[in-house]
Amino acid sequence: MTLLTEHCNRALPLGRDRSLDAIEEKVGRGERLSKTDGLALYETIDVHRVMALADLVRRRLHGDAAYYNINRHINYSNICALSCKFCAFHRKKDQDGAYEKSTEDIVRDVQSAAAAGATEIHMVGGLHPWLPFEWYLQTLRAMKKAVPQIHVKAFTAVEIVHLQRVSKRGGEGYEGVKSVLRDLRDAGLDSLPGGGAEVFDDRVHDQIFKGKIRSDHWLDVHRAAHALGLNSNATMLYGHVETRGERLHHMQLLRCQQDHTLRAWAQTQGNPVAQDDGVVLTGPSANYPRNRLPMLGQAGLSTGYFQTIIPLPFYPNESELEHLPAPTGLENLRTLAIARLMLDNIPHVKAFWIMQTLPMTELMLGAGADDVDGTVVWYDITKAVGEGNHQETTVGDLTKAIRDAGFQPVERDTLYRRVVRDGAAWSVAK
Repeated sequence: MTLLTEHCNRALPLGRDRSLDAIEEKVGRGERLSKTDGLALYETIDVHRVMALADLVRRRLHGDAAYYNINRHINYSNICALSCKFCAFHRKKDQDGAYEKSTEDIVRDVQSAAAAGATEIHMVGGLHPWLPFEWYLQTLRAMKKAVPQIHVKAFTAVEIVHLQRVSKRGGEGYEGVKSVLRDLRDAGLDSLPGGGAEVFDDRVHDQIFKGKIRSDHWLDVHRAAHALGLNSNATMLYGHVETRGERLHHMQLLRCQQDHTLRAWAQTQGNPVAQDDGVVLTGPSANYPRNRLPMLGQAGLSTGYFQTIIPLPFYPNESELEHLPAPTGLENLRTLAIARLMLDNIPHVKAFWIMQTLPMTELMLGAGADDVDGTVVWYDITKAVGEGNHQETTVGDLTKAIRDAGFQPVERDTLYRRVVRDGAAWSVAK
């Protein structure tokens, strides 16, 4: 009996689905899973075995470490030119509840967050029809001037394309987006969040995201960000009108782009590169003579990359799709575990506690997740529970949840470097 089989048997001693044996063997050898494999993982009744396989892969990558950070979310405006059916966040300018923050308001938020020990600002908003491009540059500069050490993770790919149109600079398409990102980077942008991806499928897009950028634009924005040395995250908003097969297609597109990004790094590190030029990070330790996980500054890595995948369940409350049921907790666990198994070249999987709840996040740490996000403070997009926008938790709550799940809490910065702390003062561990 293999160690992998023993690991799975501990999770579910009875009722094993023998049709998963071939997938288990692939995971054991560190081979890439196919879409057919992904469908089998979705269709099996043996969910515990799916979770156990994801947990084995997660422990190969991160041992018993589970990451959190001290961060602050800022939504600079909910005024948006789009009216996506799934979104309860957006408002029109004169609509009840519409708001926009000034640069001064945002700087005060940043200073308050830094005083509380935050290492990261996560800032996104609607596609504001009238804010000029210079406002975004001015705001970034002001944030960095006020708190130079803070990491600014800001603007979804959808916002970046909007800013390219607003700025009217740098031409069209990829080069225009790259020019805008360069300006934002030089003004203080440090990385991109993963929002706005939703599900990469034209049918799904046309049904509920009409007017929003398609998958090729979203991927181009992140490709341009990586070329400029900016890391980014990726999301998948699931549980609305998409099929499970369409979720897997979304994962495959992310995986393909990450292959292109990491190929030179993997070859430099002596890590395995499959015949289809796939880069797999999730195999047995013997496969990785040097660095298993990419990190900016390593030999062969001159670009940014996708560092985290964040599966997000769709909550239909107060949207045009509120007649749809939200995904079940079991579906959430299964989808996160499958994301860990399929996305073998993305280092981290995040269980975003606001949309999963802390109790579910504890379960997800044993099903492939290695990150729980951070203290947040304010979140105005969507959430699983609670009323209002004050969505704060404490470091004590996060670390307790991690320990209760059987893992060791590790404070990280945005780039997954370990943080050394003396009260609100912090530095990156050497």
